[in-house]
Amino acid sequence: MENAVVLREWFDRVDAGRTGNITAPQLQSALAVGNLDFPLSVVQQMIRMYDFDGNGTMSFEEFLALNKFLQKVQSVFSTQESFLINFRGRGFLSLEEVYEALIKLGFSLDSPAFYTVCESFDKSKKGMVHLDEFISLCIFVQSARNLFNSFDTSKQGRVTLDFNQFVYCTANCRI
Repeated sequence: MENAVVLREWFDRVDAGRTGNITAPQLQSALAVGNLDFPLSVVQQMIRMYDFDGNGTMSFEEFLALNKFLQKVQSVFSTQESFLINFRGRGFLSLEEVYEALIKLGFSLDSPAFYTVCESFDKSKKGMVHLDEFISLCIFVQSARNLFNSFDTSKQGRVTLDFNQFVYCTANCRI
């Protein structure tokens, strides 16, 4: 319960206009204070993932859902990062560690999909994925999963899309 109070206080500070909702730029600025540097497009994707009422902003309840996801992702990152005691606190995961972390989060990608996604989010192109990059990668994969599941009505793990549906999917998963 104490955590909810702290999160409410944080949310209210970010919601400077007292609208009951926070915008993507407000969320981006607030996350930057915590040393998480996300492009606005990633923050917008975070909001789209949890924008249950579809108004383009984030209510406190929606923020709680996002926070739960972010805490889980950060926890897995920290566990993987400190797995090798000699490298504790190094600030990044190797690609192998990213793969293991994704498995722990319930994402199973084949090699081509995994390496393509990693290449997209590894800003330095050195095979070292930092926390903000890992979160961005997980936001993308979770968004893709959510969208895929909306088309996989028979729950068979396969979908058939026409071109318009494909464009719709790619537009919804853009970061």
